[in-house]
Amino acid sequence: QVQLVESGGGLVQAGGSLRLSCAASGRTFSTYHMGWFRQAPGKEREFVAAITWSGGSTSYVDSVKGRFTISRDNAKNTVYLQMNSLKLEDTAVYYCAAGRYGSMRYQYDYWGQGTQVTVSS
Repeated sequence: QVQLVESGGGLVQAGGSLRLSCAASGRTFSTYHMGWFRQAPGKEREFVAAITWSGGSTSYVDSVKGRFTISRDNAKNTVYLQMNSLKLEDTAVYYCAAGRYGSMRYQYDYWGQGTQVTVSS
């Protein structure tokens, strides 16, 4: 069982940066692949980024490549999402998830409650 708590969301101007954190409970965090998803109002939850248990492999949705970076610190049971050059269309609730490595929601077994990111012009 893994419990996930996101933090770091907020209001930022377009072009700015935010770093999201996802703190996990449980001693098995390092065995899980981790992902970030987001859901904008009126839209389905979409994949943003994923990282393997070791941090050796990462993947991103095309719209954030070159702007977002996913990383993890297994000693701190935490996964991060560094978001740079934020755009209005990045506005969403961001969720972290733990499970298998991939871009599909069904691949993840545990989810956090989300943190709001709002990008203003």
